[in-house]
Amino acid sequence: MLTLCVFVSGRGSNLAALIEAIQSGRLDARIALVISNKTEAGALALARAHGVAAFHLSAPQFISEEAYSSRLLGLMEEHNVDLIVLAGYLKKIPEAVIHHYRHRIINIHPALLPAFGGQGMYGHHVHEAVLAYGCKVSGATVHVVDSEYDTGAPVLQQCVPVLEDDTPERLAARVLETEHEILPRAVQLFAEGRVQIDGRRVTILAKKGRG
Repeated sequence: MLTLCVFVSGRGSNLAALIEAIQSGRLDARIALVISNKTEAGALALARAHGVAAFHLSAPQFISEEAYSSRLLGLMEEHNVDLIVLAGYLKKIPEAVIHHYRHRIINIHPALLPAFGGQGMYGHHVHEAVLAYGCKVSGATVHVVDSEYDTGAPVLQQCVPVLEDDTPERLAARVLETEHEILPRAVQLFAEGRVQIDGRRVTILAKKGRG
């Protein structure tokens, strides 16, 4: 069974989607650890309510990035983490963690990357930019995390229509529903060993038959 560490910055709706997928049997994984850069993040309370170890950790708490990275890696080693999932996490992951978990960190982004990604493109900023550009579709992307914002190869993407009367809030709500669908599906692909990463190319392998 795949063991997850989930990084969050907010209320944790994608974390809740992962928990529900596990409880319903759609996701063969367990969440061992939740980390947030914000003490007030609702996701921390959500994790603890489900018996998951949850910590507030952020770089300013430490004397150096090396000390911060060491603490993160120590926690993940202690909890035998296989895959890191960024589920609404608004900070960069330290290089040492990216190197240690190469090809084993994924992020959910509320747009169809590579469009509308990069530093500062999160939350309502993304949906405002999509509407300002006049896009007819938007969506969500689960991608592999590398050392830059939103530049890793996509694992899964799913479109949603942009409607004539959309506001950023309405579009955000529709995209969020899609995030809740594809993030557990992407994690399940890793659980099944079906994600093959070759440089910047991700291939989804066919599901193995029984017997």
